[in-house]
Amino acid sequence: MFDSSVFKKLEKNDFRVLTGIEIGMRNYQWVLSDTLSSFSRLPTSEVTYRINRLLKFGLIKRTTMPYTGYRIHFGGYDVLALGRLTRRGLSAIGENIGVGKESVVYEGIYDSEPVILKFHRAGYTSFKQVARQRDIGQEHHWVFVAKRAAERERDALAMLQNTVRVPGIIDYNRHVVVMTVANGSELSKTTVDDPDWFLDGIIEQIRKIYAVGFIHADLSEYNVFASPEGVEIIDWPGYVTTMHPDAEFLLTRDVRNVLTFFNRKYGVVREFDEVVDYVKCGNGQLDHEHTATDAPIT
Repeated sequence: MFDSSVFKKLEKNDFRVLTGIEIGMRNYQWVLSDTLSSFSRLPTSEVTYRINRLLKFGLIKRTTMPYTGYRIHFGGYDVLALGRLTRRGLSAIGENIGVGKESVVYEGIYDSEPVILKFHRAGYTSFKQVARQRDIGQEHHWVFVAKRAAERERDALAMLQNTVRVPGIIDYNRHVVVMTVANGSELSKTTVDDPDWFLDGIIEQIRKIYAVGFIHADLSEYNVFASPEGVEIIDWPGYVTTMHPDAEFLLTRDVRNVLTFFNRKYGVVREFDEVVDYVKCGNGQLDHEHTATDAPIT
C-alpha cells in the first residue's frame, strides 16, 4: 500500500537517486552501487546518504551477493510516479478503494476534481508469466511489466472513450493511470430492477468494443459499473485485438461470463450463440428495448 507519510518526507536528492536506480534497472537485475553516482549525477557521499534513507523507508532493496547492488521496491516506483503527477495537477490521495491481484486503486484529487488512481502491480509475483500472457515484452524487472500494463490500459481507454462507455484518461506516469470516476457501482455489488435492460446495455458495449477491434478479455460482473444512465466497463490492461490468435476464445468467455451472471442472479436467459453472433456481426436485434428511465438500481 502507498504510504503518504513517507512521500512527504522525501527530498529532491532522494528522487534523484531513485531515478538513477530506475535508469540502471533497464540493463541490470541489481544496479551496482558504483554506478549510482553517475546515474543520479550526485557525489558518492551524497548517494550513500540517500541510499540509507531509501532503505529505511522501504523504497528500495539491497543485495550483497555476488556484489552490492540495489533495485526499486514498488513503494519506490509509487513515489517516482506520484512525484511527477503532483507536479502536473495531482493534489491529494484519498482512501484505498480496491485491491486486486494486479492493481491497487485509490481515490484522489486532480485539478480540483475527484479522480481514480490505479497503481498497476502486474508482474510483481510472476512477471515473466504476465509478460508472456499480455504480450508486453520480456523485461528485466516487474516494474517495467507494470509500466507496460499501465500503458496498455491508457492506450485502450484513449482508443475507446469516444465510442464506448469507459473511464476517461486524465494523466499517466510509469505504472499509475489517473482516470475519471466510474459512474454508479460495481455490478457484482448492485441489485438492478431491470436486469434485461442492463444486460442489453452490456452486450451492446461488447459489440461496439468488438467493432473497434478490441476484446476486453477479462469481462465479468466485477469490472462493469451500473448506473441509471447505463453501464461503464473498467479494467483494460488485458485487452486483446480481434486479430489475436485467442480472440474467439476470449470473446466467447467474456460473453459467457456476463450471461452466466445474469442467469444466476436474475434468472435471465439468452441464447449464447445468438448473442455472440450479434456481437461479431451486428446481426439481429436484442429482445428488450427500454429507455434509461426504466432502469433504476437499488
